[in-house]
Amino acid sequence: MKKKAVQAAFPHTIPVLIGFLFMGTSYGLLMRSKGFPFWYPVVMSVLIFTGSGQFMAVELLVSMFRPLHALFLTLVVNARYLFYGIPMLDKFKGMGWKKVYLIFGMCDETFSINCTVPPPPDVDKGAFMMAVTVLDHLYWIAGTTLGTLLGSVVRFDTTGLDFVMTALFVVLFVGQWEENKDHRPALTGIVCSVLCLILFGGENFILPAMGLIILCFFLDGKRKGAVS
Repeated sequence: MKKKAVQAAFPHTIPVLIGFLFMGTSYGLLMRSKGFPFWYPVVMSVLIFTGSGQFMAVELLVSMFRPLHALFLTLVVNARYLFYGIPMLDKFKGMGWKKVYLIFGMCDETFSINCTVPPPPDVDKGAFMMAVTVLDHLYWIAGTTLGTLLGSVVRFDTTGLDFVMTALFVVLFVGQWEENKDHRPALTGIVCSVLCLILFGGENFILPAMGLIILCFFLDGKRKGAVS
């Protein structure tokens, strides 16, 4: 990476640095509390790099092996990347080998910066976007490493630490609620989840809820298409 691009990108990634150090540390601690070796969460952060997906994977890895359940749940949780990932492909044109890493390393925070912050006139656009992506990825790896180190040398009660995953989705939900005037998608998710929770119980409601939500969105889309 070019030094000038890193210098231009770094100030915009400081909020991400703070958030990723905290969340990554929580993830590393959680993995260590579940008995995983030091290197396991670090390698996952290097090769996977999806915060919500990695938190979700903790319970999937320690529970009964259900590959189809894990596959579908992972696709649903990370499906949002399709909606803002595909439009970004135009921005990645002509960037050569950088394009592969830019696609791999794109998370919510990286997308927000690369989509809204123009690089300085004297900094190449591709180099700037690459610097943002690499810095954000390194922040997450650093947080994970810090968490695994703390989990290796400091012993304390980690009861409730796995609630971080729930808190993460609550924060995302509140953010989407405040940013969008149309609350029907959010209310649809709540109603479908509560209904499936009642019908299928706490252990088995997620997949039926996801399926019902997708069905509701599909039917709503067809209705809007018929009206227009």
